[in-house]
Amino acid sequence: MKNAEQLKSILNKLDGQKYGTYKQLKGTYQFDRFKLAIDHVQVDPYAPPSKMRIIMNRDTAGIPAELLDSKDKIIAVADFLTRAFGESIKKHKNGAKMNSKNIKILIDRPGEEILERTSVVIGEHELEVRFEVGLPAAGRRILGKAAADIITGILPKIADDSLLYQNLDQKGLEKQVSLVLDQMHIRQVLNQKNLVAFVANGAILPRTSGVSDKPLQGAVPFSSPENLKVQIDLPSGKTVTGMGIAEGITLIVGGGYHGKSTLLQALERGVYNHVPGDGREMVITRSDAAKIRAEDGRNIEKVNISTFINNLPAKKDTHAFSTENASGSTSQAANVIEALESDSSLLLIDEDTSATNFMIRDARMQKLIARDKEPITPFSQKVKPLYDEENVSTILIVGGSGDYFDVADQVLMMDEYRLKDVTDAAKEIAASDADKKGNMSDEKFSEISQRIPLKSGFSKSGKDDRLKAKGRTTIMYGKEPIELAGLEQLVDDSQTNCIAVMIDYLRHNVLDDTLTLSEAVDQVYKHMERNGLDALLPYSGHPGNLARPRKQEFIGALNRYRGFKIKG
Repeated sequence: MKNAEQLKSILNKLDGQKYGTYKQLKGTYQFDRFKLAIDHVQVDPYAPPSKMRIIMNRDTAGIPAELLDSKDKIIAVADFLTRAFGESIKKHKNGAKMNSKNIKILIDRPGEEILERTSVVIGEHELEVRFEVGLPAAGRRILGKAAADIITGILPKIADDSLLYQNLDQKGLEKQVSLVLDQMHIRQVLNQKNLVAFVANGAILPRTSGVSDKPLQGAVPFSSPENLKVQIDLPSGKTVTGMGIAEGITLIVGGGYHGKSTLLQALERGVYNHVPGDGREMVITRSDAAKIRAEDGRNIEKVNISTFINNLPAKKDTHAFSTENASGSTSQAANVIEALESDSSLLLIDEDTSATNFMIRDARMQKLIARDKEPITPFSQKVKPLYDEENVSTILIVGGSGDYFDVADQVLMMDEYRLKDVTDAAKEIAASDADKKGNMSDEKFSEISQRIPLKSGFSKSGKDDRLKAKGRTTIMYGKEPIELAGLEQLVDDSQTNCIAVMIDYLRHNVLDDTLTLSEAVDQVYKHMERNGLDALLPYSGHPGNLARPRKQEFIGALNRYRGFKIKG
């Protein structure tokens, strides 16, 4: 194995040569405190950057063992090191004597959520950082001396800054690990107390803007209604107080721009842990919660939406409903059933992104149009059987319809970002309404079908067989896009990267035309749990930009693939 000085000598000798000569760098080099693996060298200056890894002994890094003795702690530490490495890149790029345009060092960029990633992997004896380096050039000629300054000069400084415990923000690291343990504890408490969500007093829910996920400065801190207050003792020794949302049907009402959707968006993101300072660190939602919306134009493949839609013209069967261009109501019906198929126990719905005819059918319209002439049974008539029979709760934002007052277990009002419990008032209105409907549904919810995906749906060949993510909302399967914009709880580009390789693993290693969709997906997650996200790839290499998605988003992506085939 060559050392750093030999690597520097090689780079200096390459100065001025054709760019392709860089390929001889591939290999592993010993530095003072780590090994540098150059796994892939870009073919020209305009190709994706070269892929490298820093491999450091855990004893050298010096991170205390008590911060790494559980999977949750390792995820928290790996996330912290990823962020520290990224900040150190900025610091040394800005402080470098050479032209900063020639310094292109990249690592995965986490958002406000703490996710299991492959950018930093911490094993029993070593930690490994995966990153990319754009090897510098003048035209198509190697800038060898500049490359030497980057790889043998700047990289070791970045590694020292961001991986050695003695140089880290030790209090910040310990705070993040402690926070993750507190957040995971609250998730356990939710189930013990029959709650679906918790929002701490003092939480900052509004974001800076539609393009920034940072907390809004000067926002009104959250405060729980007195009768909904829950107090939770945390592993850190602290006690947190806030609102507990019980299982059942919860309405959040109020005028426009008073914070209803902001609260729901915080609950959507509450399925993930958050970094210190986000404002939503103690907004915790059941990890299987699914945001449901209308999604006009999406593909649906043999989904049993008959509980919501039946008696269609031309006797079209809705027990195995398929379409390449779903309407608002059929897409939202399918999204509900698919969420249940993916084992969600909580649905999050905002009327602003819902199909009106799926959500409600008021009393006057029911009098005008006979029930046997209306194929849609609105969600208002099914939300209670869904909870009573399937134990699936719903949190629903409504501002324009009181139809749900009859079935709601609790009604909360947002008034200038302050929450009030108005359940009694809402129930009183419902009880005294002269035009009250008498058929809020005493029927059953209907069976939730478990579909079996067919391997033949993934039988592309040649270049059409490749799966590649394009940002957060699109995966290209050959030339065919799988559009994921409707999956609003997909929060990171690297989750989409991971979904692409998960689909590849699923089709090659799991699908056998006998497993249900949920069973097949569970096998993929078991494989990841046993062997790590790296194990999804059929080759060893540099998967530094993967982040674990939830089961709900993975199944959601499969359902939006237009070539998806279901047995039967």
